[in-house]
Amino acid sequence: MKKKQQDFSHLSAKQPIGIFDSGVGGLTVAKEIKRLLPHEDLIYFGDTKHLPYGEKSREAIVGYSTKITSFLLEKNCKAIVIACNSATANALTEVLELVDGKVPVIDVINPVAEKVAYEIHNNVGVIATKATVNSGLYKKSIRRHNKFIKVDELATPLLVPAIEEGFKNHPITHSIIYNYLSNSKLKNIETLILGCTHYPLLIDEIRQYYGNRVRVIDSPSIVANQLKMILDKHHLLNDRNPEPKYQFYLSDLTKNFEKISKKFFGNSINLELKVL
Repeated sequence: MKKKQQDFSHLSAKQPIGIFDSGVGGLTVAKEIKRLLPHEDLIYFGDTKHLPYGEKSREAIVGYSTKITSFLLEKNCKAIVIACNSATANALTEVLELVDGKVPVIDVINPVAEKVAYEIHNNVGVIATKATVNSGLYKKSIRRHNKFIKVDELATPLLVPAIEEGFKNHPITHSIIYNYLSNSKLKNIETLILGCTHYPLLIDEIRQYYGNRVRVIDSPSIVANQLKMILDKHHLLNDRNPEPKYQFYLSDLTKNFEKISKKFFGNSINLELKVL
């Protein structure tokens, strides 16, 4: 069956990009999008009331993700970035059905899986939330492009709460990272995918553990480049906006989100409470 040609001619380059995650993790993706596409307006939704998604049921994740997607569509977004691995792994199909081809949808798993599959990687490790690991989507996506790659996935559920509590460069995170990365499942890996958008906030500590033995994949950069490629293809890149607007909506206002968002986007940003 021939794939339906996507037509986004009804959209304008001036419309904002919508991004969502369960909390601060998606800010790592938003930061890369801001760096790569400095003239784009961004609307970010952090579902801090319901984090971490990785511990929730599939039904709950689908419910949260579709509500947030509807909100971003109401906000006239020209593209939706699912900046959450757990949401991608459990709710991508439902989000695509809801969007119904009206705007491009970019997730955080498939672009990374495709890039890893086509580069020289033999033994790949994935650390992620329970919801993402249980879905097996990384392994399926990578092996769909390259069936010879060995993929080992490990659930690392303590990392998201530690990050959300602000434990960065802290003995607590050092201990958690050491305990997870020394797991026998990851013993022979050459490449590590950080299968949660929170984890790049700890990328320096993770690289420190491995030294130069393992390549750690920078997923936010891959996702931002995929977004740029899609917007460019459909003539939706905004390159004439000297003062882009960054709007942040949270289902629960948290100090850590405020701290990290201001670090990435400047002190003048406003966080707005929005319960869906």
